[in-house]
Amino acid sequence: MKLYDRQGTPNAARIRIVLAEKGLDDKVELIPIDLVNAQQKEDWFLTLNPIGKTPVLVLDDGLALSESPAITEYLDTLDGNPTLTGRTPRERALIQMMQRRVEIMLLDPIDDYFHYGTKGLGEKLRPWRMPEWDAAEKQAWGARRGALAVANLPYFDGVLRERPYLAGDSFSLADISLFAAIAFATGAGLEVAPELEALADWHARVDELPSVKNRTGKTF
Repeated sequence: MKLYDRQGTPNAARIRIVLAEKGLDDKVELIPIDLVNAQQKEDWFLTLNPIGKTPVLVLDDGLALSESPAITEYLDTLDGNPTLTGRTPRERALIQMMQRRVEIMLLDPIDDYFHYGTKGLGEKLRPWRMPEWDAAEKQAWGARRGALAVANLPYFDGVLRERPYLAGDSFSLADISLFAAIAFATGAGLEVAPELEALADWHARVDELPSVKNRTGKTF
């Protein structure tokens, strides 16, 4: 298998944690994509993922899988022993619900903040980032989206006051997404309030998990 991604991005971290958790690091060839120079928008890459985003996992038969949850589902179930995406209908539903909440409430608005409220990845990506907006419009949109992400953090702190992981008693896809979101937020300059103690305790525990601590290309 081949994984097209960029070390240091939240989505790359999500899949590399999965690879480490499932013992698949030696089964996947890592192919770096130059996001700063918009390689993900080139025609050859768009044949793999028409959305023009990483990561993309290309299987040995040529099938290209994009979207981190879909890639995680595939990798997690290869051995018939899913540990990250749930074993029962109830577990799968709860994990998918919580992971989607992380995306909507944190990852998506943080991404908007990064690309519109800061310099983001630079000039090469401007043609794909609302080129009709002027600088003030972009800055205002980015600021609103960043504020939304910060305002949503207490929700996850509340969940983690009730249970050790987002979807129950076990580390899952939802936790991987939240871990990546927190790293993205802090890296982009958004504040994670110190009074969110359950979130901080959870983060410290997750950061020490072997699959997180020893993942390929760890940068945060």
